[in-house]
Formats: sequence, structure tokens, C-alpha cells
Amino acid sequence: MCGRRRECAMTGPEGGLAARARAWRDADPDPETRAELDRLLGSADTEALASRFEGSLSFGTAGIRAEMGAGPMRMNRLVAGRVAAGLARYIAYIAASEQPGAVAGVVIGYDGRLNSRVFATDAARILSRAGIPVWLLPSALPTPVLAFAVRHLGAAYGVMVTASHNPRRDNGIKVYVRDGGQLLPPVDADIAAAIDAVDPMALPAGWAEGPFDFTPADDAVHAYVAAVAAGQGPAADGARTARRAGLKVVHTALHGVGDATLRAVLAAAGWPAPVPVAAQRLPDPGFPTVPYPNPEAPGVLDLARETAEREGADLVLANDPDADRLAVMVPGSGGWRMLTGDELGALLGDAVVGRLTGGGYPVDLRGRPPVVATTVVSGSLLRRLADAASVQCVTTLTGFKWIARAGGDDPLVFGYEQALGYAVRPDLVADKDGISAALLALGLAAELAAQGRTLSDRLDDLAMTHGVHVTRERSLRADGAAGLARLTRAVERVRKEPPSLLAGQPVTVTDLLKESAGVVDLAGGTAERAPGRPIPPADVLIWHAGHDARVMIRPSGTEPVIKLYAEAVRPVRSRADLAAARAAAGEHALAMLAEAAAALEPDGT
Repeated sequence: MCGRRRECAMTGPEGGLAARARAWRDADPDPETRAELDRLLGSADTEALASRFEGSLSFGTAGIRAEMGAGPMRMNRLVAGRVAAGLARYIAYIAASEQPGAVAGVVIGYDGRLNSRVFATDAARILSRAGIPVWLLPSALPTPVLAFAVRHLGAAYGVMVTASHNPRRDNGIKVYVRDGGQLLPPVDADIAAAIDAVDPMALPAGWAEGPFDFTPADDAVHAYVAAVAAGQGPAADGARTARRAGLKVVHTALHGVGDATLRAVLAAAGWPAPVPVAAQRLPDPGFPTVPYPNPEAPGVLDLARETAEREGADLVLANDPDADRLAVMVPGSGGWRMLTGDELGALLGDAVVGRLTGGGYPVDLRGRPPVVATTVVSGSLLRRLADAASVQCVTTLTGFKWIARAGGDDPLVFGYEQALGYAVRPDLVADKDGISAALLALGLAAELAAQGRTLSDRLDDLAMTHGVHVTRERSLRADGAAGLARLTRAVERVRKEPPSLLAGQPVTVTDLLKESAGVVDLAGGTAERAPGRPIPPADVLIWHAGHDARVMIRPSGTEPVIKLYAEAVRPVRSRADLAAARAAAGEHALAMLAEAAAALEPDGT
């Protein structure tokens, strides 16, 4: 996974730390990171140097991501160049093996973070000079545009320079493959091995400067906008629908790259422009109005809320900085609130399933059975919606590398995970896409508003039919390697000796680390084998507390963090009972989280 330490040739005895730092400085083309090393060397800050030079960043299915700075444990031009040179080696190896399409080219994109354009240009230069055809997106753009471009251009690979919604000092590189999806094992390990074989201080001569051959990929951007706009379903006349409904929408890009692309899509689809959160509209790598550019973080959407209140808006759409995620805020009796990822996932999934059964789905499936997908730590309402419509629902591991491929040979029509990731047009983008998701959410809100109803009303409808589904999350954190070891021991302890009761209910356990490949858990406590779509064992424990309540335990594995997810489901007899049922389910979910956290308290050894 991103950021993990890996043994490398540059790691040596303590006495060689300064020498390694000087060698890195001398090879580094970036004056800022050279100056950083000069300062650290001048102050003899051994701890800071060790944090940069003891090990190197590891490349995995999520690519590589870390804080920017000097040294092999930070993101910088030498590390980005190493990734590009390693990918070039891997492509050359595949080409030598005479595998079809191995040299079909690489399309490269970047977001608006500090140094993203520089890293992307360096990667393009290295790949191009290695004889690999390169397309380059024309400006800082959303990650889903890059994922779309891989398919649209027929490229073999895509490279996206982004750290998504990570802290402002981070940056990273993601790699996509021919189907437009993220890497899967074992390709990630093969590319990682090729990267590890590259000495970042011995990159090809002239790699950091000078012209290189590439093909502009402007057409892919226009094609993305047109394709997403054309697929909005029954609300084809978005402008008329919105005006008839009197719908007023606020959008924030959170200082990222989503604003221009979303506006282009809305304009192409005939929708009025949203009201921007002006201070967050344009890309700004400093993210000056938020402490942490993640829509899920407390306080991050405060400016969007204030703008919505001032403008008298009906809906807030919020993209994360690379616009692959979407958050939605709605007004209510208690003020504005953000829908949970599971609530929005259910609403969008319901809209897609409804358009499948109502004949409004924008893609001809040619008689093949549609599939929707979610993850083992997401809520179970999507499955109930799908079952009611006789649509197959697949539950898979966390991450869109699994979700996007959950359909196998059948067409995936919708996929989501609770962390605000939604694939509403997986035929276009085999990854999460906050732009197309925003268009679908807007269309659904407008259709409901034209009937005098809201997204919250639709959630109530779903609760009346399928029960109230409430999900909550919690993270357990510790410090450093010792903290990671303590949390790991805690998970192994409860794996061997799980609690007998959770919130007063008997516990049954599903352990995805011990199940055979291809077996995933469903909400009801049973297991499903997914033939033809094998997934590896995963370090996920699921404690089922009765029929309609569960806790999922997922250790990070690379960081001292354990993530806990809880879901409680309550039946509802009347709309008058909805508030009480939601409150009871919420209390139940929080009680399960508290008991699970107590069971996982580190043993202190």
C-alpha cells in the first residue's frame, strides 16, 4: 500500500545517512528539495534525515502517495521519475514477451496540487524517450477524466498524478490499465519490482529537462464531457426540469479541479450553472480554507453550508480535490446535513435500478443481466433494492479496483463504497467519478423537486419499504510502529476469541482472511461465492449481532489504524415512526462500535 517502508539499496548504517542525503541532493533537479536537504544537513537533524532516507516508498494497487519533500520516503521529482522509469521497464518487458497491446501507449494526467504538473511532465518525458507513445491531458483535470481517457484513446496504461483528498503536503501517482480501472494483483507487484530495480539517482540522462514527443489529449476531455452529459437519463432537459422545480444548487470544488469540468458537463446537458463557493472554486494547492481537503472531515463543508444558507439553496454538491468523490448536503428541520456515503449510495443506486426497470437507462445492455456492486464495509440497503428489482448485487472488497470489475462478463451498471465513491456510468469510467455522480444526484433532486419532494423524502420512501438502515464509523489509532504492532495483536486476539455478545445479541463471525478466494460476506450473515470473479482473502472481520446488525473490523495493515464500521437495520410501520426508528438504529450502531472498540483495546504489551 502507499507509504509503506521497503528495504532498498540506499538504506545503510547510521553513519552513511548524511552521505546518502548529499548524493540525493546532488542528483535532485529541484532547487526546493535540494535546499531542504542543505538545511537538514547543516543542522545535523538526524531524525529528519532518517525519516526521509531509511527505506523507500512502496508502490501498490493504489499507486504511490506520500508527503512531498526530499528523499526516497517522500514524493519528489526523483521518486516520480523512478516510478516512470520503472513503468517504462515493465512495458518494455511486456513488449518483449510479445503480449498484444503492450506498447499501445500511456495517457498522463494531473490534478491541481503542488508539483503535480511537474511530476506529470517528468513522467511523460521519461516514457516518451523510452520509445513509448504518450498522450498528455491539456491541464489540471479530474481523475475520472484520466480513467475515461485510457479507454477512449485505447491506451495500455494511464498515469494520474494526484493525492486525491489527502493533506495539502501530499502528492502521489496512480496507474490505470487498459480497461480504465486501477491496478490489480499481480500486475501491481510486477510494476513495483520494475520500479524497485530503478536507482532514482541514475535516471536516464536529461530526464528532467528538454522537449519530448507526445500527443495532446484534448479530444478525450471533450469526449468525456459529451459522453457524461448525454447519459443523464430521463431528465434530458435539465434546464427545464430545474427551472420548473425552482431548484437552486451550490457547488464546491474544495480548491480542486472539479469546478470547470462539472460546469462544462452541466452546460452540455442543459443545466443552469450552480452557485459556486467562491473561495473554494479554483485550484489552490494550499487549500487555504480547509484544514484537510476531505469532504468527510468535520468543518470542511462549512463554507458550502454558509453559501447555501445565504443563497436559499436546495442542494449542495461537493467534490473532493480530484473530483472522483461526491458529497451531497440537504436541508432539514435541524439545518443542513451531509448525507452519509451509504445514504447517497442507496439513492443513486435506486435511481439507476429504477431507470433499468423503467426503460430509462442510457446504455443498451444487449440483453445481458445488469449488476450492481458495493463493498463488504458499506451498507446493505443497495442489496435489498437490487433484490426487489431482480437485479444481481455483488459485494466485494473495499476499493474500486474490485468494484469496477464486479460484473465479470455481465455489465456493471452501478457501484459504490461508503467513502463517497460512486460509479454511476461504469461503461464510461471504470472508477469512482464525482462528476457523473453529481449529474445523477442533481437529476434525481430535480425530478423529486418537480413533484414537491426532496432527496430526504425519497430516503423515507426507501426506509418504509426496506427498513431504516443506519451506518456509523469509527477509527482506532495508535502511534508509530509500536502502535501498529499493538493494534495488530489486538485484532489477532479478537480473531481467536471474539465476543459472545454485541449490544446484547449473540455474535456470529465471518473472517475474510480465512475464507476461500471468491467468497464475500452479505448483510444477512451468509456467504456468497462469486464464480469467475475471485478476490483474495482480506484482513476483515465481520461480527453479526442478530439478523440485522453487524460490525466490520478492517485493520490498515500499513498504518497504526483500525477502521470499524457498524450497520443497524430497523423495520418501520409508519412514517410517524421514522425518526424514532432512525434514532434507535443509530444508538444501536454506536453501541456496537463502542463495544467493538473496547474489545480491541491494545493489550499494552
